[in-house]
Amino acid sequence: MRHTLPIAPQFYVTAPQPCPYLDGRMERKLFTALQGEQSERLNDTLSKQGFRRSQNVLYRPSCAECSACLSARIRVADFEPTRTQRRTMKRNADLRRNATSPWATEDQYALFRRYLDSRHADGGMADMDVFEFAAMIEETPIRTRVVEYSRPAEPGEQGRPLTAVCLTDVLDDGLSMVYSFYDPDRLHQSLGTWVILDHIQIAREAGLPFVYLGYWVPGSRKMGYKAQFSALEIYKGGRWHPIGDPNSHESTLHPLSVDPIAEQVARIQLPDGLSGR
Repeated sequence: MRHTLPIAPQFYVTAPQPCPYLDGRMERKLFTALQGEQSERLNDTLSKQGFRRSQNVLYRPSCAECSACLSARIRVADFEPTRTQRRTMKRNADLRRNATSPWATEDQYALFRRYLDSRHADGGMADMDVFEFAAMIEETPIRTRVVEYSRPAEPGEQGRPLTAVCLTDVLDDGLSMVYSFYDPDRLHQSLGTWVILDHIQIAREAGLPFVYLGYWVPGSRKMGYKAQFSALEIYKGGRWHPIGDPNSHESTLHPLSVDPIAEQVARIQLPDGLSGR
């Protein structure tokens, strides 16, 4: 018997597990497979509704009693760097950018391991081996790039050492920064901020209106840096809003603060021809 992929995406929910951002809370995700000829259209459409890609899956938080995680993006045309960010741009002016196809290398994995061991040794990716890393980079059904940044060699070094890397999806309305990592011995260079600033420049040159940063979580120190970028929008209540005062957003923790899964799925807008309705 011949089997074909379903026309309408099927949505599922993960089992609860400890939240990586807020202590004492449990995380749950709503997700769907990203596969078939319509992968790019589905990714473009759901990214505008707070979803993120991880390999061949699109997901967004759907916790039972918490709605703290808010998808964030920068309006490129309205972005103005702060004085501190301008200093970061000047400090990293000698970095060379190389955007290439999504192919994992030994240099990338070595930098990735140093980054995790130094910055996220107790995180969910801490045990990722080279094969899992390659899957993270290479398993993508959409238009994806690996953006590498290298610095000038110091005495005794050869070539231009790899300093930062970002796995980046190209959407119809912007760049989505899937995952980035950098040299943990160069914290003074603010490389995480620099990579975002450079992606804003790439998007501006390409005429793309947004840079998607993933999730901003009020009350999470890990995610607080995203609120430092001007022209930041958050996806809340089914639409995008300017973030305004970051301190005005409270993490909601209440059984009635999150709609049932069936209602959430019913409100998801799908590309024409994929709704199954």
